[in-house]
This record gives sequence, C-alpha cells and structure tokens, in this order.
Amino acid sequence: MISNPALGPALQGKTGSAFLAAFLPKLIGLILLGGSLIFFFVFLIGAIGWITSGGDKQAVEGARGKLTNGLIGLMILFFTFAVIALIEKFFGINILTIDIGPLIIQ
Repeated sequence: MISNPALGPALQGKTGSAFLAAFLPKLIGLILLGGSLIFFFVFLIGAIGWITSGGDKQAVEGARGKLTNGLIGLMILFFTFAVIALIEKFFGINILTIDIGPLIIQ
C-alpha cells in the first residue's frame, strides 16, 4: 500500500468515503482560517491607509474601498459558515467539527 506522508496518520489508510469524511472538515476549517486572515490583513491595510491619508480625498476613498471590501468578504465568510451549518443540520453530518490531534474544535 502506498501512503502519502503529507496526509498524516488521521487521513491515511481510509476508503474513499471515510477519507472524504475526515478530509472535508479539515479543508473547510483551513478555508475559514485563511479567509479570516485575509480579512484581518485587508482591514488592517485599509485602516492604516485611512490613518496615513493625511486628508487626501483619493487616499481616503481607496482606504474606504479596502475597508468595505474587507467587510463584504467577512460577511461572505459568515454567510458561507451559516450555509455549511445549515447543510450540517439538514443532513445530520459533522462538517465543522475539526479534530487536530488532542485539540477538537466544535
């Protein structure tokens, strides 16, 4: 049997459906974490741009656009989380339970 060391012990040696059931929560958690980090940095760059604009209308508008885009991205992230939670309740599966060794996030 060929094993992929990048998958770790939690995902190795599983059948197709068992692999998907173990991999999907990890993938969704990673996407939510990545989206949250992107929001944080876009919002931070927009806030720094606003503070350092010095009253320049063009710079304030650019910073306002970044802040607006960051908030819209965060709302999309929360909406996606809500839809995943709804799918989880409807089908009775645990997509959002993330098991990382001794740490279990529910």
